[in-house]
Amino acid sequence: MNKSILYILIAGAVGLGLGYFLFTNSDNQESISAEVGHEHTGSDAAELYTCSMHPQIIREEPGDCPICGMDLVKKETESSGLKANQFTMTKNAIALAGVQTLIIGSKTTTGTNTTTLSGRIAINENATATQPAHFNGRIESLAIRSLGQEVSKGQRIATIYSPELVAAQQELITAAKMKATQPKLYSAVRSKFNNLKIHGQLLDQIEQSGEVVTRFPIYSHVSGVVTEIAVNEGDHIMDGKAIFKVSNLATIWAEFDVYERQIDQFKEGMLLSIETNAYPNRSFEGEISFIDPILNTQTRTVTIRVILNNKEGLFKPGMFVSARVDSSPGTSNSELSIPASAVMWTGERSLVYVKPNPKETVFEMREVRLGQKAGGNYTIVSGLSVGEEIVINGTFTVDAAAQLGGKKSMMNSGIEDEQLKSKDNKVVFSEANEAALNNTITGYLKLTEAFVESNPKRVSESATDLKSSFNKVNLETLPNSAKMQVIKITKMLNAIINAKTIAGQRENFVILNENMAAIVNNLNNLKPALYLQRCPMANNSEGAVWLSTSEKIINPYYTDTMRNCGSVISKFGT
Repeated sequence: MNKSILYILIAGAVGLGLGYFLFTNSDNQESISAEVGHEHTGSDAAELYTCSMHPQIIREEPGDCPICGMDLVKKETESSGLKANQFTMTKNAIALAGVQTLIIGSKTTTGTNTTTLSGRIAINENATATQPAHFNGRIESLAIRSLGQEVSKGQRIATIYSPELVAAQQELITAAKMKATQPKLYSAVRSKFNNLKIHGQLLDQIEQSGEVVTRFPIYSHVSGVVTEIAVNEGDHIMDGKAIFKVSNLATIWAEFDVYERQIDQFKEGMLLSIETNAYPNRSFEGEISFIDPILNTQTRTVTIRVILNNKEGLFKPGMFVSARVDSSPGTSNSELSIPASAVMWTGERSLVYVKPNPKETVFEMREVRLGQKAGGNYTIVSGLSVGEEIVINGTFTVDAAAQLGGKKSMMNSGIEDEQLKSKDNKVVFSEANEAALNNTITGYLKLTEAFVESNPKRVSESATDLKSSFNKVNLETLPNSAKMQVIKITKMLNAIINAKTIAGQRENFVILNENMAAIVNNLNNLKPALYLQRCPMANNSEGAVWLSTSEKIINPYYTDTMRNCGSVISKFGT
């Protein structure tokens, strides 16, 4: 009996202990599980993956980009309160990339800025002269045989046979015999020879001998260095025709090309210091005597001219020279300047990265307009204000972060915008031109297919066909903007036809597409619908667009390895 009670008591105690342990452990386990579950959920929400070249691709798991095949990387979550084109970088990423910023301010430019120009020596066209023939005849002998030969005034340069002079000499001999009775007749005949630039001594010899000279010597009435010979022995010449040209090289021109952005630095009368590799230990000075009023549209430069003394004969026409001009802006010229390292270029656009709030690691891209470069700095014409903070080192790393976040960056900024700006200002075509431009679409699509195949011969043939289609467009009735676009397209088609390689053809295809997209954007009743597509890696990573009837990407700028690189940025037609 006592043993039974003891067993019951022991069993009860064990049961109570197990119950306490089990229930207590269960509660704790539920609490831990809840905490772990909460943390895991938060982690999953934070980890997204994207493609650095195609930020529109976002996945919840790592893998490959479906467009270009690159590995997906983690996408940082965006901070709240950011503007559309702003993005953040972690402090750790900024430190690792060596990103440095600078608060810009008003800088009073002092000291001396030096600008270097490249140029060449040219003949002074104001010191050139032509030796012409003064009567008809045939050149029997010519003393001037090579360019660069020096000629002095009065030097015998040629011998000419002239039937015209033979008859004139006979007339002179007859008039000389009647000189005493017919002095006016004699003077008239004699003056005729003076007009033909015949030496008086030779005429005296003819009168005294009474014999006709069949080969007349010609004497130079100009001096200088021969720069052009217009005739050869045995040639027939006519009165007034040039025999040769000379130039006086005692003074020469030094001509330099000045870019548009440099023009305001130069004025007539400004002193330039000129150097040449031929005389490395010497420098020469000269004043600007002329600034060409017409800009060369091919090189976007203006020619400035300096007259140099060349009595020593040091400078030779065609010789390369360089010039330095030192400009002192003075202390009253207050301007904004930034380090050159802060600027990135994409085509003609200049970009910088601005840090709007000094207390936050937030950045945004800004387009600026640059002035002159002085040393390692650029002056700012527009786009920045005093007190703004900009990135001066690590700009490309910051740009990569913008690209990764799908923000405006050097690689994807502005191209789509430029192509789509005209949507609000559509150009109206005449009915005939509307039809003619619509008819070019078929030829354009065939050209694109040829580029997809990377077949230079077919590309050239398709470009020829497309050019024929554009030749049917009436340029005279096109609006000015569309006219320039069609002219540009035709020019690019000619370049594609003449290019020897597929790479050269694709370079011109980039510009053709930009203008083609603008034309298509203004067409009505476009059938079939066209998709404006863009690859950010084409055109040396500056990006390029093309048109396609399919929403699926088939890239004409690359071979099979990057065939699907690109994205749709707009749609034309319905």
